Amino acid sequence: MNTQTPFFPEGEDRIVYVRAVDTDELPQDVRAQMGGLSQVYAVHRADGERLALVRDRKLAFALARQNDLAPVTVH
Repeated sequence: MNTQTPFFPEGEDRIVYVRAVDTDELPQDVRAQMGGLSQVYAVHRADGERLALVRDRKLAFALARQNDLAPVTVH
């Protein structure tokens, strides 16, 4: 899918945070879609809103950059 999604209103901060998430922490309906993965990566806005869950860190960074966002890692 190559559709750009406007995550932020114009002029808002473009930084997003990428962090590893154990799938055990996710709601059951989301876990059911994880295909047996034990860990995924989340992309979050600065206010903590989760924008996306993806399979690996490299994909999380690529997704953010494709949407003109600046990803940084959170520990």
